[in-house]
Amino acid sequence: MTINIPRGTQDLLPDVTGRWQLIEQTAAEICRQYQYKEIRTPIFEHTELFERGVGDTTDIVQKEMYTFKDRGDRNLTLRPEGTAGVVRSYVQHKMHGQAVQPVKLFYSGPMFRYERPQAGRFRQFVQFGVEAIGSDDPAIDAEVISLAMELYSRMGLKKLKLVLNSLGDTESRLAHKEALIQHFEPRIDEFCSDCQVRLKKNPLRILDCKKDRDHELIANAPSLKDFLNEESKAYFEKVQHYLDIMGIEYELDPNLVRGLDYYNHTAFEIMSNAEGFGAITTLCGGGRYNGLTEQIGGPTAPGIGFALSIERLLAALDAEQVELEVNDQVDAYFVAMGEEAKDKVVELNYTSRHSGLSTEMDFLNRKMKGQLKTADRIQAKYVVIIGENELQEGKAAVKNMHDGTQETVPLDEVINYIRKA
Repeated sequence: MTINIPRGTQDLLPDVTGRWQLIEQTAAEICRQYQYKEIRTPIFEHTELFERGVGDTTDIVQKEMYTFKDRGDRNLTLRPEGTAGVVRSYVQHKMHGQAVQPVKLFYSGPMFRYERPQAGRFRQFVQFGVEAIGSDDPAIDAEVISLAMELYSRMGLKKLKLVLNSLGDTESRLAHKEALIQHFEPRIDEFCSDCQVRLKKNPLRILDCKKDRDHELIANAPSLKDFLNEESKAYFEKVQHYLDIMGIEYELDPNLVRGLDYYNHTAFEIMSNAEGFGAITTLCGGGRYNGLTEQIGGPTAPGIGFALSIERLLAALDAEQVELEVNDQVDAYFVAMGEEAKDKVVELNYTSRHSGLSTEMDFLNRKMKGQLKTADRIQAKYVVIIGENELQEGKAAVKNMHDGTQETVPLDEVINYIRKA
């Protein structure tokens, strides 16, 4: 019986992994320039971390987590997102005591959510994200947003839209929460069972409900912007001010609600406007999460971050027909004719790689014609041909596969010749 991969997962074959590597390398380089350091956290954590950190009213916790018991009867969960684990590590390792603040981190790795697979959305997917913890300066909000925009721009995307909203501070959110409860409570029985649970715990989640999104009460629900106190308004205006200084364009959307409970103040999404990209246009989402460190047992440490899907970034590149320049070309292919020549080819192949070249040779004992065909298929820049005559003369025939010219080069000069060429 043939065994296939589980639904909602994918094999990344060698013809596409080069694009992934380029994106990951570019993201890491941008983070280096912005002074964000890499952190790697476990793929599974204690379930309580996500219940407390992400929020027990979210779809992620209620419906989408891969949770299991280990042999010690502990509840563990494959991470559905990256922020909770990074903040847990920040608290556990007392990073708030480090001399340099805020602590600026980035991560990249697989996440897991049990949801209906569709284009650009998988049950195992890869997220790249950043977190800046330890500052409540609106300038760091603008920096985090600019980092995300820089990555998309550097990858070649042009049809982007940045959307902003303010979720306000605790005081503003409590006032809005009471207004939402009063608005929905008289007719809450018209909503799904999830929304009925959310009413008292987190009515803001009702506005983000996928089942009841067309209900008239959602369309005319009290707007959070009408409940922002002066401090929240001033904070949000500062974030916009810094984005204006950077020349980053954005739109304000008072209906933007992030899907995780820990967000407050700044919330943002980056979307693709590319034609044919699909119904789900969001590429990246993030926001401020003051209070998250306290929820998981740590000290007060305000933070902000974002996460983006590598799969959706690749889909956006395809929609805009952006070709990534992946450097996978072979510098030289060594052709051997005879056992003695093969000994020399093995030596040269190893030595050339040790000197920094990308080279290849035949491992199927094919004749010269078959070896040359392989060199052509892998688009080798040069072919180095060594036979009995070449060995006796101490030389090799080096062919330029681009223009077809061929030169005779001393064996001990072959590597330098290719390096200079």
